[in-house]
Amino acid sequence: MSDNRTSGLRRGARFAGIGAAAAVAIGLLSTGAANADAFVSLPDGVKAGPAGVRITRTHERATVSPSLASNGAGRVVWVSGDAEADVPNAPIATVGPNNGQLNTPGSNNSSTHGASQINTGYIVGCQVDIGDDAISAGVSGSVSLTDASLGGSVGLNIGPGQVKFVQVDSKDITKPGHYGVDYQDAEMNIQGCAGYAQARAYTVVEIVGNHYSKTTLYGQPFSIG
Repeated sequence: MSDNRTSGLRRGARFAGIGAAAAVAIGLLSTGAANADAFVSLPDGVKAGPAGVRITRTHERATVSPSLASNGAGRVVWVSGDAEADVPNAPIATVGPNNGQLNTPGSNNSSTHGASQINTGYIVGCQVDIGDDAISAGVSGSVSLTDASLGGSVGLNIGPGQVKFVQVDSKDITKPGHYGVDYQDAEMNIQGCAGYAQARAYTVVEIVGNHYSKTTLYGQPFSIG
């Protein structure tokens, strides 16, 4: 079985975990400091899907800091983790041609460019608990760190009650095998949310062909201030 791995973003590393019952560990850079960075260690996770698909996420962690804007409505979070997928029955496929308007949401996923795919990122919500209900209700927009112009950093404007996707990275699946997406210190600069905010990892494996399937592994929600 082949091992197909991509190092995510501009700064390397790995996609991480989802354990429904595990606790989130939070540490402070300086104990008692009101504006200290918060370190969040998140549980590993695994999800089995049709046709032998198996997704794992490990070593997920985040560092949350107040925004340099100091306006009470912003915060910055750096996320790291490992996402991997075994796809023993993925069809042999060639990427392309892409369909849809360039850079529009959905124009670069497996449904529109011919090959299966693993993609991973975060769901970010403002004054919303990102449970299954919030996810199934849909999102108000999406952005991609792979399209960001500032070295793997993305700015995200989000208001009360909004939920948005941020795609960290993806890898095309062109044959059966083992695929991985690694990322380290991918930066999300969140503005516009004066209340509490949450984030939650996701990893999606979409298999195209005669036996289409889509398997999603969600992470544990965590506070981003």
